[in-house]
Amino acid sequence: MSEKHDYYDLLGVKRDATSDEIRRAYRQAALKYHPDRNPGDKAAEERFKETTEAYSVLSDDEKRSIYDRYGHAGLSGHGGFDVRGAPMADILSHFQDVFADFFGGFGGFGGSGRQRRAPERGQDIRVAASVTLREAFTGVKKEVVVRGSVPCETCGGTGAKPGTKPMRCGQCGGSGQVTSHRGFIMFSTTCPMCGGLGQRIEEPCAACSGQGAVLRERKVLVSFPAGIDTGQRLRVTGQGIAGPPGAPPGDLYVDTEVEPDERFSREGYDLLARESVSFATATLGGEMEVELPDGSTISTKVKPGTQPGTLITVHGRGVPRLDRQGRGDVHIMINVQVPVRVSKRARKLLEELERELDDADSERRAVL
Repeated sequence: MSEKHDYYDLLGVKRDATSDEIRRAYRQAALKYHPDRNPGDKAAEERFKETTEAYSVLSDDEKRSIYDRYGHAGLSGHGGFDVRGAPMADILSHFQDVFADFFGGFGGFGGSGRQRRAPERGQDIRVAASVTLREAFTGVKKEVVVRGSVPCETCGGTGAKPGTKPMRCGQCGGSGQVTSHRGFIMFSTTCPMCGGLGQRIEEPCAACSGQGAVLRERKVLVSFPAGIDTGQRLRVTGQGIAGPPGAPPGDLYVDTEVEPDERFSREGYDLLARESVSFATATLGGEMEVELPDGSTISTKVKPGTQPGTLITVHGRGVPRLDRQGRGDVHIMINVQVPVRVSKRARKLLEELERELDDADSERRAVL
């Protein structure tokens, strides 16, 4: 086996290089010398192994300290991994987390790595809320009551006592994962010390007992758009259950119900109303005004001889469409008012009108 080269020289960094500088240097070297980019090139493969070995030492604070003091000999028995004589498959498996971190889960271009898991977000909340037909017609902003965990105001959601902060876990170095070796294979598991969070709280916040969140009832302002209907669900991002420290909260889902209305019934974006006109208007024709849920009015003609149950449609004045492509229609079902009590004069006039109508009907039948 050839003599080992200086690890700093292999990566092209100074001896006082930071962890980020070492990381960037190895990434460039791995991209340059990786076997998948240099098929059949033994020299590139050997250089890839050397730089990988160098990174495995210099990226570990403890191993780097030993190497700085005693050189290559000092690493014997301290977990140093001489990769230059190992099969390439074992090397890629051994450093799978490194490659996954660099190449987005590629596993060193060979597909054997894993992506680092992002912190788990908080849970979603689902609540129900009702709006009136008027509010559904115009759109409205309303507060809904939500009960769940929220970031602790005392500690700002860190879980640590005010004036202190969480400390990086000493067992996993803040990664949330610990590794063990079996031959040339590396296995990663959740750190038992920090539970995978990568940090520990030495002095927990008294208000939240170190959880970073407290359970309480709160109000969330929700925008219900014009045209919303029963059964439709709104999503309010980030208003769900608070996540663990370093993780985003979940979302709030609001199931909408439109309350029944005394004057209108709704079918999709159409409105159906029942309106009454006088006997004279139904007979002679005229104008009729209908007030919509938002307070505006529409005017429509009543044709002479309109019968009870006649349906008059006014296009484009119904419920606004959620896609903002116009509105539905308003359908007006006509009801003819029949007086319950009439005066003597009104009775006489009605009797006269009935005779007149009967005579006109007799003449019409005679012609036919």
